[in-house]
Amino acid sequence: MKSFKSLKIAVAFLLSLLIVTESFSAFAGEGKKVDPNYKPVVGISASENGPCGAPLNYVNAVRRAGGIPVVIPMTTDAEQIAAVLDIVDVIIMTGGEDIDPLSGYNEEPVPALGEVVPYRDKFDIMLIKATVEKGIPLLGICRGEQLLNVAMGGSLYQDIPSQVEGTYVKHRQSAPSSFGTHTVNLVGGSLLANILGVEQCVTNSHHHQAVKAVAPGYEIIAQAKDGVVEAIAKKGCNKILGVQFHPEGLINSADNSNFLKIFQYFMERGREYHASK
Repeated sequence: MKSFKSLKIAVAFLLSLLIVTESFSAFAGEGKKVDPNYKPVVGISASENGPCGAPLNYVNAVRRAGGIPVVIPMTTDAEQIAAVLDIVDVIIMTGGEDIDPLSGYNEEPVPALGEVVPYRDKFDIMLIKATVEKGIPLLGICRGEQLLNVAMGGSLYQDIPSQVEGTYVKHRQSAPSSFGTHTVNLVGGSLLANILGVEQCVTNSHHHQAVKAVAPGYEIIAQAKDGVVEAIAKKGCNKILGVQFHPEGLINSADNSNFLKIFQYFMERGREYHASK
């Protein structure tokens, strides 16, 4: 009789424990809901404005899209980078100087290679690798797209005019950044095509380097009419994108407001990431 009574007590205890566990899970699940009003914290990599600065166009684009911009100062301290990534929901890699080919993808520099900043290259590559590993949404712009490709194992054309056979598009425009100067074809059904809702657009262009061999696990999703790569994305992933053009500059013109969708899209991914923490 005693053993039966003990068994009943044990069963009752297990049932109560199960109820508490399910209640906790339900409560925890509620905390995972995406808050549409949450403003994602967006880390912007410091750029040619100095080791602690970034062009205002990036800051303003994030604000307009509903995020809170925070510029990440250059550092090669892995602990500091990890600490920053603990508090951000999105990373934006900014444009700027050329990338050192020897340390980046084991190629000798060509005569037309421009200014390189080795310290910034190291910082950017460390930040990209840590961001991708942690699963944080990442948008690379111009140099940021090129470095995403390099950090993940790809290579670049160091100079389009002297290295890309048959190129005929001007990729270094003289017009303001808010003005689009050449056509870009987007792969139908790709991440960028789905974000913008088009398969062809006109973008600005401020570069002389470009993706050559795409990194393993990544794919080309947009090209200029001369074949130069204009966007890459991680295969099977909806939150890692690199674009060769500057959407943060284009949105300064009312005619190009569609490009704000890129930043708005990453704010959505940022809200999702924040809810998953």
